[in-house]
Amino acid sequence: MTDSTAAAPGGFAPRDWAQHPPYLSPEYKSTVLRSPRKPLIPMAQTPSVLTGPAFGQDAVDPLDADLTRNGRVNGEPLGERIIVTGRVLDEDGRPVPDTLLEIWQANAAGRYVHKWDRHEAPLDPNFFGAGRCVTDGQGRYRFTSIKPGAYPWGNHHNAWRPAHIHFSLFGPSFLTRLVTQMYFPGDPLLPLDPIYNGIPDGARELLISRFSIDVTEPVWALGYEFDIVLRGRKATPMEG
Repeated sequence: MTDSTAAAPGGFAPRDWAQHPPYLSPEYKSTVLRSPRKPLIPMAQTPSVLTGPAFGQDAVDPLDADLTRNGRVNGEPLGERIIVTGRVLDEDGRPVPDTLLEIWQANAAGRYVHKWDRHEAPLDPNFFGAGRCVTDGQGRYRFTSIKPGAYPWGNHHNAWRPAHIHFSLFGPSFLTRLVTQMYFPGDPLLPLDPIYNGIPDGARELLISRFSIDVTEPVWALGYEFDIVLRGRKATPMEG
């Protein structure tokens, strides 16, 4: 655990654990196996954790952020095109530029390009399911993709994960590293999902994107907005 009990000068506020899913959530079975058995030990913020890797726009290719094109082999990927955009903010609501965002997701049929994915749904030869970009000077990012499908998982009888996109962020410090998931509004599987419901009430809603007609492009793609806060009381919950 790399966290502190108090913010050092020029450092970050302590992480508010009431905002994040507990390490042990019995309804989410794998946490029973992997959750720590002893209390975590707070550690002082040091220069080695107050710094982090530096990224710039040259670190990525513009095609990296377009998942409808970066995996093409012989045609268009199948499914509903979407645009996902938003801002990355710090604990005081200030934009965080030059943050590397990486995303990965299932295809429209609910299948990942991964050797351990045994879901009996088709792979899409024109969809790789991963992308990345760097936030601009206003902390803004934008991806074009295909809306992921729901898929079954073995947590309990008739368990299905709601449609979601995984996000990994490298902020300006190792203390602002964040891995989380974005969901879609109105998904009927959300009330049934142990991962989503393992996040404290009042915080889990921060993981649901907002449909935006302003982001939506006519005859092309539906638009969703999803802002991400790296630290503080309004921090985006981490992945459970």
